[in-house]
Amino acid sequence: MTTTSAEITLEELSRDPFPVCARLRREHPVSYVPAAGRYFVTRYRDVRTVDDDPDTFSANETGSLMKRAMGHSMLRMDDPEHAVQRRSYGNVLKPKAVKQIWSHRFAENFERFFAEFTAKGPGACLVRDFAAPYAAENLRAVLGFRNADHTDLLRWSQTMIDGTGNYADDARIWALARRSYEEVDAALDELITEFRRTGDESLISHLVNAGSPEVRIEDTRANLKMTIGGGINEPRDALSTTVWALLERPGQLAAVREQGLWREAFEESVRWAAPIGMYPRQTTREVELGGTRLPSGAKLGVLALSANRDEEVFERPDEYDVFRPKTPHLAFGGGAHFCAGAWLARTQVAEIALPRLFERLPGLRLDPDRPARAAGWVFRGMTALPVRW
Repeated sequence: MTTTSAEITLEELSRDPFPVCARLRREHPVSYVPAAGRYFVTRYRDVRTVDDDPDTFSANETGSLMKRAMGHSMLRMDDPEHAVQRRSYGNVLKPKAVKQIWSHRFAENFERFFAEFTAKGPGACLVRDFAAPYAAENLRAVLGFRNADHTDLLRWSQTMIDGTGNYADDARIWALARRSYEEVDAALDELITEFRRTGDESLISHLVNAGSPEVRIEDTRANLKMTIGGGINEPRDALSTTVWALLERPGQLAAVREQGLWREAFEESVRWAAPIGMYPRQTTREVELGGTRLPSGAKLGVLALSANRDEEVFERPDEYDVFRPKTPHLAFGGGAHFCAGAWLARTQVAEIALPRLFERLPGLRLDPDRPARAAGWVFRGMTALPVRW
């Protein structure tokens, strides 16, 4: 049976998707939402079913907003094509490289942007003035964009992400995404020749010099744009959301400080408010999922932010609790498409930024005069986090 939920609006989802998702999980866990033009998959077990069955639930969606905004990246491919593209990244993003190479760069970048943040004085916005430039400069170093700075990456990332989530088909959003698309291509063209002369440990250098015949330059362009999107917004949003959650809960913050539970604070944060809130899939055949019969070609919105608050899996799911029993969350996706940058995010946020922020600013607190704000459902994160110390 097909279920519709016409009363759900994109504005409602962006403002606070969690009550909507809770209602859908209870009443119609796989439900067609006309405003988004797709069936929402809201329960943990159904999301796992989708992730584990790519033959039925394809990532290669027709009419994909991500393809339009960023090109046809590996994120919108199925195996074996996806596996070929993913292998092209080599070991650059894997835990050993993150530990031996990139963590040192992240520590240097922390010092730079912490100094700039504190120079602004109490009342600065932790999202705009620290988390965003810190995450962007970290990614710039990993990718190897020698001919750009962190402000370029921030602009590219946000405008292309806005395109990926442009379900309202706003022409202005498409124009800005297209401009960034072309700027990334131009910057990459400049780097190809340079990296062939003087390579380094960055991802672009690896892609240019590895020379896989199965990976075309068009593939590399799209994959890099996809990485620019997720590689900034995930650590930025995880960092700022975790700081907000801990400042709202001084008892948990005291325990995290005393016991060094920064990794636990990070993992609970991305469960509680998954930065990548929704990702698309498309059915390749008629199939039943969550009690709903889906036709072949049905477009799905797989809601990680809903699955991570499923009452059947997580006790008191709407509460932030660093002492929560360990249950695998789905914030980094699952199956073949598990996020390749997960270790980058964990290292720069949980191992470096969180402990150092709270160590250097023991009096860090929320600004009582200006409220913190969060928004989004395709991508969920803090839009403002004014703080004092």
